[in-house]
Formats: sequence, structure tokens, C-alpha cells
Amino acid sequence: MEQLQKLQQKIELGLSSLAVSDHPATLYEPITYFMRIGGKRIRPILTLLSAELFSNCDDTVLNQAMAIELFHNFSLIHDDIMDDAPLRRGVLTVHEKWGLSQGILSGDVLLVVAYQYLVKAQPKYLGRLMDVFNKMAVEVCEGQQLDMDFEKRNDVQIEEYINMIRLKTSVLLGCALQLGAIVSDASENDTKHIYNFGVQIGIAFQIQDDILDVYADAEKFGKRVGGDIHSNKKTFLYLKARERANQEQLSIFDHQLNNTNASEKVEIIRGLYDALQIRQLAINEMNKFYDLAMESLKSIEVPQENKALLIAVADYLISRDV
Repeated sequence: MEQLQKLQQKIELGLSSLAVSDHPATLYEPITYFMRIGGKRIRPILTLLSAELFSNCDDTVLNQAMAIELFHNFSLIHDDIMDDAPLRRGVLTVHEKWGLSQGILSGDVLLVVAYQYLVKAQPKYLGRLMDVFNKMAVEVCEGQQLDMDFEKRNDVQIEEYINMIRLKTSVLLGCALQLGAIVSDASENDTKHIYNFGVQIGIAFQIQDDILDVYADAEKFGKRVGGDIHSNKKTFLYLKARERANQEQLSIFDHQLNNTNASEKVEIIRGLYDALQIRQLAINEMNKFYDLAMESLKSIEVPQENKALLIAVADYLISRDV
């Protein structure tokens, strides 16, 4: 964990010297605010770990790590707007503090700055870096749109949900690892395997996030517990519960869709999940994708002991309580 903390400090140092203007202040203050409220910096850490895995100790890979983190924060600002989320990491979201228009513009600037860091690489890498980054960016948007579409549908299947979270969440982790592999001259096979490792651990991570949204300690979670239930999100827990529910329980689910009493709605739906043992089923599904991720990591042709830090990050992602 000491090594991971050093990587996190390295990223924080890079973010603290982020080259953004201060005028107009109304555009740049939200960016400074959002970047300072913290985060685990898991995605850029994965980029650095991927480079280290393939014996790249060149500090310039930090630029690609920064690009991943900036893109991630751009997507969070816009996601918060689309979800009408009041809190992020325990503080007001950008659009709550400054308004929708400034939230949109500040997020847009972060996206542009992400590309500025991405292309700070040797020319021989630029084509592949741009290709994988652009593919990821489009897929994240596709995943977000599917997530919103699912709110209006009552026939969403679990397979559709898994594909949606692969796009919305997991491909960003895969891309983070892929960027580190590309600038480290990893083989095509190893680059593919480390991407798959990221995607599969990302799916496990999102299922864990679904579990936490329902069962986390509110003081630790940093955002509204039960937010997915309140917004009628078609999470793994929700879809699995409807799959197992009897007719009476399905009627309760349907009746709760339009319940405007948020705390009552969360309590009732959580009670249905408990009755149907959904939490354990979600944990089983999370572990399935964790195991697939470990298989992908095992296929990478570097000594197994060199993979210890990546395994530590994967273990953290599926065992965290916040």
C-alpha cells in the first residue's frame, strides 16, 4: 500500500500544477474546486502500474495518467448534471454550487485539457493513443445514454445491464491500463489482456458500487445512499430482484416506481432485496467478473510477482466500503 500511496501522491502533485487559466474565474473556479475535493485516483494509478508492469519507468507516462483522470472528472461533472445529484464525495456538486451552464462548460474544459495531456507522448505512440482514447470516450457516452434509456424501460435484461456498465464504467479502467501498455511497447497480446483485465475488474467494481448504493454507511459513502433506487436505476440488484420476485413482490416494485417519498421508497425496496437475498447474489456476480479479470492478468507474459500491485488494486476495488 505504501507504493500505491506514492503513486497517488505523484498524481496529486501533477494535478496540483494543472495548467488552467484563472480568467474568467466563473469558468475555472469550478474546475479547481472539483479537482480538489479528492478521489482515489484509481484510474491514473492503473496507467502508472501498467507502465511499470512492462518495465517503463519514464516519468512522461504521467501525462497519460493525467489525461485519464481529467477525462474521468469531466464525465463525473456531466453525470452529476444528468443525474441531478446534489453531492459528490460529500460536498456540493458543481452544478448545485454554480449552476447548470457553468457545470457544462467547466466539464467541457476538462475534456479539452485531458486531450492536451494525452498527446504529450512520443510521436510514434500518438496514433494508437488517440484511437484507444477516442474509442473509450465514445463508449462512455454510449453507456451513459443507455443508463438513461433504461430508466424509462421496464424490459431491461441483466445482459443489457452488464453491457451498459461495461461501456459507462469499465472501458475507462481498461483504457487507463491500455495507455500505460502502449507507451511501454507491450506486445499486442499483452495490451489486449491488460485491457480485458481492466474491463472485467471494472464490471466487478460497478456491481460493488450498486451494492454500496443500497447498503453503504451514509456518513462514509459521500453521496446519497439509495440514489439508484430513488432514480429508478436498473441496477443488477434491481433486475435480479425482479427476476426472482413473485407476483405480490412485483406489484410492490411497480407501485414504488412513482413514490416521491425517497426515504420510504429506499426502505421498502431494500426490504424486498433482503427478502430475495439479492445482496449475496450481487456479490456472487461481482466475484465472477473478478475471477475473469484474474484470468486475463494471468495471461500477461511477465513474471507473476510483478503483478502484485495490480492485484492489490483489484482486491481493494471489490472490498471497499465507500
